[in-house]
Amino acid sequence: MANLVTDIEETVAASPDATAIGYDGQKITYEEFWIQTGQFAQALADAGVEPGDRVGVYLPNLPQYVIAFHGILRAGGIVVPMNPQYKSREIKHLLGDSSAVAVVTLADLVPQVQEVQDDTDVHTIISVGGDAEGATEFGAFLADDTLEPVDRDDDDVACQPYTSGTTGTPKGVLLTHRNLAFEARASPAVHDGIRADDKMLGVLPLFHIYGMTVTMLATLYEGGSFWPMAEWDASAALELIESEELTIVHGVPAMYNDVVNHPDADDYDLGTVRFANAGGSSLPLEVMRRFEELFEPRLLEGYGLTETAPVTHANRPDDRRPGSIGKPLPGVESKVADHNFEEVAPVPEGPVDDETELDEVVGEIVISGPNVMKQYYNRPEANQEAFTDEEDGEAQDGTRWFHTGDLGYYDEDGFFYIVDREKHMIVSGGYNIYPREVEELLFEHPDVADAAVVGVPDERRGETVTAFVVKQPDSDVTAEGLKQYCLDNLAEYKHPREVNFVDELPRTTTGKVQKFELEDFE
Repeated sequence: MANLVTDIEETVAASPDATAIGYDGQKITYEEFWIQTGQFAQALADAGVEPGDRVGVYLPNLPQYVIAFHGILRAGGIVVPMNPQYKSREIKHLLGDSSAVAVVTLADLVPQVQEVQDDTDVHTIISVGGDAEGATEFGAFLADDTLEPVDRDDDDVACQPYTSGTTGTPKGVLLTHRNLAFEARASPAVHDGIRADDKMLGVLPLFHIYGMTVTMLATLYEGGSFWPMAEWDASAALELIESEELTIVHGVPAMYNDVVNHPDADDYDLGTVRFANAGGSSLPLEVMRRFEELFEPRLLEGYGLTETAPVTHANRPDDRRPGSIGKPLPGVESKVADHNFEEVAPVPEGPVDDETELDEVVGEIVISGPNVMKQYYNRPEANQEAFTDEEDGEAQDGTRWFHTGDLGYYDEDGFFYIVDREKHMIVSGGYNIYPREVEELLFEHPDVADAAVVGVPDERRGETVTAFVVKQPDSDVTAEGLKQYCLDNLAEYKHPREVNFVDELPRTTTGKVQKFELEDFE
């Protein structure tokens, strides 16, 4: 395989006038898209960006993001995606750690880059959406000529996203051309692939691996059309799906929760959607149930991480089990391991009931496959902790297992189930408590719109189970009422000793609850 962007050339040759990108009433054909990526690649080369150099993309979901991303790869560079909500202090680490030499960003964000530029290797700034002092406007930056894709090896790094940093300094993840090419094909294949007439909702942030690979790359490599949205808004998303007759929707659970709680949700016609998927964090069963009551497509859950590019497991339209993250993708291996790295035996069939002792069936989910990252960038200790090499009998090369840090179990049919993050497990009075179990119950309560459960230090018990709840509008539910509800449905040691009502939960832009903020709640 050469540079993975060359795959798009086949679509350009076969369907030059087909829509590659749709945005705000405008459409960019594949031929126009291919020319602009070539012009962007040539402009990078003219600016002194060499193959192997890193270029930051500090943008929301816009057509220029898609063009810049592919142009960087076409020039043989490495994309460093950056959250456009980050401030100077946050991007300083990403730019400095990666040694990026150029940045593409909104005109309004150029000052953020300039504030830290002297502490980085950045010599070129390209602005989107207007002129900015010290930057070259995107259209003016494009060269007259186009650069042919620079040859890259399968194992060359294509992209360096950063972990969310919710538990420490964000780490650069080295994803290769092979990693991304595998995922762009393998993940859509479990739902009958992406067709040339498919239209993909592009609302997942493109700086995040889920949006980047499963929506943008997968769509363009199969010749479909990609419809980015610059920010999440439930009403705008529903309107776009209906008006443009979009056919594939990917989102995080928080987005689907917004949809099912939308006051006019049942007024929208989503009849053109043939596939809907949730990932990024655990999908509450109640959100799945309510979505499927409102709309025709079943909502399928998958699983993955930045380090696995991202999808490792998925439910199939014709082979799913609610409550499960599905089975491993073809070509991906997964198992559940205990603290001694011995494989934990499967349960007969999941999900397990309340009488099952989770500690007897739960272990860490580990992954091996062509989607697993090369390594963390300049983090030898983190790399040592992240991988276990296991000998394969007489084979010369053993299996390289990546530690996800997620606790779960699997059943004899091959379905896997996430219980919780290892670092989120609560130990109270000697008992192991998995927050997701309590959260699932809270989501079933009619007065609860959103919920998260954390462990708070307690001198007597070690940790106390504490719930944070967003009420449904006009609800008069009380903390005592919710505590009693949990007592009625869970073992006594699992119920929240404290319930706090909040207007909203602190979440990342990809919908993950930032539990460290809740643990420090006062």
